[in-house]
Amino acid sequence: MESSNCREPLVSIVIPCRNEAGAIEACFRSVLAQEPPERGVEIIVADGMSEDGTRDLLEKMASDRGGTVRIIDNPGRIVSSGLNAAIRAAKGDIVVRMDAHTEFATDYVRTCVELLNSTGADNVGGPARTKPKTYLEQAIAAAYHSPFSVGGARFHNVAYEGLVDTVTYGCWRKKAFERFGYFDEDLARNQDDEHNLRITRGGGRVWQSPRIRSWYRPRGSLGALFRQYMQYGYWKVRVIQKHRLPASVRHLIPGAFLLFLAVTGFCSIMWHWARVSFLGTTGGYGLAVLAASVATARGKWRLLPVLPLVFPCYHFGYALGFLRGIWDFTILRRGPSVKLASLTR
Repeated sequence: MESSNCREPLVSIVIPCRNEAGAIEACFRSVLAQEPPERGVEIIVADGMSEDGTRDLLEKMASDRGGTVRIIDNPGRIVSSGLNAAIRAAKGDIVVRMDAHTEFATDYVRTCVELLNSTGADNVGGPARTKPKTYLEQAIAAAYHSPFSVGGARFHNVAYEGLVDTVTYGCWRKKAFERFGYFDEDLARNQDDEHNLRITRGGGRVWQSPRIRSWYRPRGSLGALFRQYMQYGYWKVRVIQKHRLPASVRHLIPGAFLLFLAVTGFCSIMWHWARVSFLGTTGGYGLAVLAASVATARGKWRLLPVLPLVFPCYHFGYALGFLRGIWDFTILRRGPSVKLASLTR
């Protein structure tokens, strides 16, 4: 993977990370195993001032690779500021983003470059595949690929190829950032969705292909999953506020559903119609969760007992975060919650 001394590398791999001591070595092995494109690659890791030994591991791995790996500081500590710092430092014509909690096929970079050239898209990426290990991770992963949990988002469909509104990670020509801008550093989450929204609304194209393969390890507990999706919902409000319009109606449904339940639940104390609406809606949702759990568990029935708990974590975590975002950003017109801005895995 050594790049030529005579020319700049073709591809710059950028990896934002913070406190990833448990995952960064596996990620690096996957990155270093990449089939190199012509003119080679460079690897730039933007470390968000890690405090768990991640930096020591990075420096050791970098020293073993000579000048191929560079480590830079990300004092902003969030993904968007790390990505921007790494992209600005990149020397390659093409930028490929990778993630510390993901393993990549050995042809990942090469395939990204091929599809970027053949499709003419401004950003290409693969679907969101998962690689669970524990029982609960397997259940969370199974629900993750169900249309019921994510409203049919195409990047959760591992077989889909074509134009999409967003992709996992991404591969761009560096000049795309001059045209569409860099990642929004006001966003602790959803920065990739928002950037892809700018691309599509700016006349660009985002392309997904199942040939681009990577495997993400999902959250390992229901609490962690709930917090993850609460953050997604919270920061989605900021994205909608910035662009004045949601990228998809599916982003509004969970929050509207939870608000309806809260209103009818409160009013059911006084009015019969509200009680009927509340009980009918909760009963219908419960039946839908059960049906989705059975459909998802086919062929892996041992997951069925926990799936009815997993789906609500996706829905109500996102919904609660979305409503909290409306409260903070729209009604009170204040900055983000420090707690929600700093939640991690």
